[in-house]
Amino acid sequence: MAIEKSFEDEGYFGPRSVTWRVNGDPSGMIGGLRALLLQALDPPTMAGVAQHSDYRNDSWGRLVRTSQYIMATTYGDRRTADRAAARVRAIHKHIKGIDPVTGKIYDAADPDLLLWVHAAEVDSFLEGYRAYGRGLSPEDADRYVSEMVTAAELIGIPRDMAPTTVAELKAYIDARDLMATPDGREAMKFVLMPPVPLPGGKIPDVPGGRLLVLPGRAVWTTLATATIAILPARMRRIYRLPWVPLTPPLRASIFGLTRTIRRLFPPPPEVRWGIERMRNSAA
Repeated sequence: MAIEKSFEDEGYFGPRSVTWRVNGDPSGMIGGLRALLLQALDPPTMAGVAQHSDYRNDSWGRLVRTSQYIMATTYGDRRTADRAAARVRAIHKHIKGIDPVTGKIYDAADPDLLLWVHAAEVDSFLEGYRAYGRGLSPEDADRYVSEMVTAAELIGIPRDMAPTTVAELKAYIDARDLMATPDGREAMKFVLMPPVPLPGGKIPDVPGGRLLVLPGRAVWTTLATATIAILPARMRRIYRLPWVPLTPPLRASIFGLTRTIRRLFPPPPEVRWGIERMRNSAA
């Protein structure tokens, strides 16, 4: 997905936003995995994924496309962001069905369902950055949640539905009725124990057919451990996952590992352009 850029149009956020700082940080690798785990605990959300996607056979492609969307709406100009959001909204119109566990009807265009996905992402990128990035003040954490209301609107969530502070975000997540369905547990295994090839193994990237060389199982196990360490206790209990302490050595190792991976697999030029503009703005 090409991200258009213009010095006259900094997009919906811009280099002085907390969103540019958080969403472009390598800690987003952990935040993204955590978001998937949270989202899978909402039965209607998980049913929609299980029934309308091929994530079992295309798990890497799904992750790549999700990342591309976040980068386009974060760093692209407004035209790029609007186009990306319109494509996703069009896809959502066709995702409807019934959750076989709860019997609830779901509709991917339903603002309530969209809000859960949004909240899980915002909370997870925030917690990933706090734990494995450069940290945020309480004021900047609130700014991030407030700025991301714009991202919620782009995807079809009424502005007054989205949390605007960390306290509101946490209260919303805590109040959600969650459970691990069979599909949810299967998704959890894909997130924490994906079909990772041996070091040097290759899979097709999306789109364009470029090949990515992925880290091996040991590296992914480290990323999974870091993800579990910042998963809320309630979610760990539902998944029956062990408690992993968030120790200074774990923080330091993940800080270094994610940045090493970023150097080996740098983000697209458009994202690097955005990050460079952010640094210049802060100078």
